[in-house]
Amino acid sequence: MKIWILLPAYNEADSFPRLLPRVKEALAEAGLEWRAVILDDGSTDESSEILAAFQKEYPLDILAHTLNRGLGETERDLFEFVAARGEPDDVALRLDCDDTHDPQFFLAMVKKIREGYDVVIASRFRPGGGQDLGNVSRYRLFLTYAAAFYMNLLFPIKGVRDYSCGFRAYRVGLLCDAVAVFRNNFIQMKGLGFTSTLETIIKLNLLGARFAEVPFHLFYNRKASSSKMLSSLTTLGYFIMTILHWWPFGGWRSCYRQLGDLWRQNPEEARQRYGPGFRRSTISRIGGGGH
Repeated sequence: MKIWILLPAYNEADSFPRLLPRVKEALAEAGLEWRAVILDDGSTDESSEILAAFQKEYPLDILAHTLNRGLGETERDLFEFVAARGEPDDVALRLDCDDTHDPQFFLAMVKKIREGYDVVIASRFRPGGGQDLGNVSRYRLFLTYAAAFYMNLLFPIKGVRDYSCGFRAYRVGLLCDAVAVFRNNFIQMKGLGFTSTLETIIKLNLLGARFAEVPFHLFYNRKASSSKMLSSLTTLGYFIMTILHWWPFGGWRSCYRQLGDLWRQNPEEARQRYGPGFRRSTISRIGGGGH
C-alpha cells in the first residue's frame, strides 16, 4: 500500500519548507511508502523554484497550471492523476499546503481506511477536535458554523459532520470508480470557490462510499500564506449545488438514484452502466464538460 499526498497549491512558497518535512517525518516513523503530488495552480511567487529544490530530496510529482484555475479544477486533476497511477488499495491523503492541516493525523485516517471505510474526514466537530482560529473574523467563524448546519440539513451523509474540511483520506480504488462513473462531471463546481470540497463527498456518497471521521484540530493560527477563500462565491456555489442535487427532473439525486446500491454490489457493472454513454439530464451537465 502506498500513501499519496495530494497538495493543491497556489502561492505557497512560504508553506512548503514547513509542511514537507513534517509530512516526511509522520510517514517515515510509520514505515509507510509515500509519494506527494503537488499541483501548482498558476502561482506567481517562488513556488516552482522551491519545489524543484525539494524534488531532489523528497518523492514528489510536480504538476502545474499555467494560469490560476481555482480549487475545483486543481482537485479534479489531482484525483485523476492518482486514479491513473495508484493501486486500488492505496490511500490518497488530500490536505492544504498552508500548514493548517497537521500530518500528525495521518495515521488515524489511514487506520480507518484499513478498517474498510472509503473516505475518512478529519473533523473539527468530533469529540477531541476543534480549531485554533487566531485572528479569523467573527463573520468567517459564523460562516463556518452556518455552512455546517446547512450541509447537515440538506446533504445528510452517514458518518459525516464536517462537510467543509478538505483534509481527507480516500481509498484510491474509490477515486478510480468515481472518475470512471462521473467522468468530467465528478467535480462540476470548478469556478465557484471552495464548493468542490462539498461536491466531492456528495458525489462519492451517490456512488455508495462508506464515510468515517477522526477528531482533528485545525491550526488556522499557523497559516503560512494568505487565505484564498472567497466566501460569497463559495456560498453561491452551495446554493447552485443544492438545486443541481435536489432538482426533481433529472438532478443528481434522481439521476443516480440506484447507483449506490449497484456499486456496493457490483462495482464493474456500475462503471459500465453509468460510465461513458450514460445519458444525463441538461441540469446535471451545468458546470461540467460532458464526455
